[in-house]
Amino acid sequence: MDRPDTPVAAADASKPSQRTALLIIGLIGAIAVGFALGSLTNLLAPDGKSSLTVPASDSVDVGFSQDMSVHHSQAVEMASIALTKSTDNDVRTLAYDILTTQQNQLGMMQAWLTMWNQPLSKVGPYMAWMSSGAGSGHNSHGTTATMTMDDGHSEPVDTMPGMASPQDMTDLRGAAGPELDVLFLQLMLRHHEGGLPMMEFAEDQASESVVRNLAKTMVVTQDGESKLMTDMLTARGAVPLPMN
Repeated sequence: MDRPDTPVAAADASKPSQRTALLIIGLIGAIAVGFALGSLTNLLAPDGKSSLTVPASDSVDVGFSQDMSVHHSQAVEMASIALTKSTDNDVRTLAYDILTTQQNQLGMMQAWLTMWNQPLSKVGPYMAWMSSGAGSGHNSHGTTATMTMDDGHSEPVDTMPGMASPQDMTDLRGAAGPELDVLFLQLMLRHHEGGLPMMEFAEDQASESVVRNLAKTMVVTQDGESKLMTDMLTARGAVPLPMN
């Protein structure tokens, strides 16, 4: 699928634009499902058994995959709003990149959770896997993960850092023009920065190499996007939001 290179339709053509956005999201979702199924296939040995260990339910691997799935889902939603409504091609291109990248990563994490027979998502508390006592149990192959807290999160939280509030999402859906572009950049930048400690922790502490590698990829990608969004805000006379 080509990245967007033309502005969306004007307000009087919002319904066709919405249908186009839904089609894009549907296609991306189908791609993500295919990618997830491919990941499952690649992680199965010739005898049909998983080539991965099975992390404990309170492990870094499971906790990160569940919590980051929630985090990514909101980023995908915000990006789809910007892709649908923005008339700024730079903003739409960024939104498209975030949407496709994070939807594919979401598919990977959901595939792992399915293989591990774990819930695909949860509704708080979050980040318990980053607490000093989490994940200390043995996985199915008897290895133990040793974790050191160095990010300031020693207790589970009801809302993960960087997450947009319901009011933030309502404001984003109702915004238009430059106001929409700035708000999207501010919310997404804060979202990226809020998720960074989780990614860095998983990169360092997850027991499965596939989880560590994905977390590392997220760190690199989102660091670059954060720098870009900071520059885009400066160019628009705006500043980042404080961390929530």
